[in-house]
Amino acid sequence: MTSQRTRNRFVERLIEKGISHPRLLEVMRCVPRHIFLDEALASRAYEDTALPIGFGQTISQPWVVAKMTQWLLNGQDDQAWSGFKKVLEIGTGSGYQTAILSLLSDQVFSLERIPLLSTKAQGVLEKLTLDNITFGISDGHWGWNDYAPFDAIISAAAPEQLPASLITQLKIGGRLIIPIGQQQQRLYGYQKTLTGLQETCLAEVLFVPMKSGVEV
Repeated sequence: MTSQRTRNRFVERLIEKGISHPRLLEVMRCVPRHIFLDEALASRAYEDTALPIGFGQTISQPWVVAKMTQWLLNGQDDQAWSGFKKVLEIGTGSGYQTAILSLLSDQVFSLERIPLLSTKAQGVLEKLTLDNITFGISDGHWGWNDYAPFDAIISAAAPEQLPASLITQLKIGGRLIIPIGQQQQRLYGYQKTLTGLQETCLAEVLFVPMKSGVEV
């Protein structure tokens, strides 16, 4: 289940689906996805599928995690780039995407609206000794203005429309990737420039909705 051969096949499947960024592939090879799942589902950790993590949430399909992260990375100069300075993650969830971002960034700021889910993810991430993550409990529509501006913002939940606060908190030249919609969702990438916002529609997707408020 967790052998190097299994991990290699996992990465090979991502390459076949168009994931090509060398640093991202190495990070995805080394992050143990199985520890973010309950024991009963751990044997399925390296399948390319979304899996339940409780609280009505899922751990995203690995290809989707890779595709979203690669789109953020493709805005960087490979030769000069030493990692994102600050990344905002909307939806801590299982913590798997958080771990990927942690290994590609100086600082990750991860928001979750379900406190028990955030606590569970923090426990898993502590086992990996990742110490550059700041966790918060909040409504994802609001972003996290205290730590803005961000080099990159990634959302694992779909609002009905693009939250204006996320654009405000993105630095010039920064990138945001987010699913938008209700019954029909599309994954959008945005790049903030001096003259406005560049929008790219990347794929049809299915994510959990971005709900308002905090669960108590």
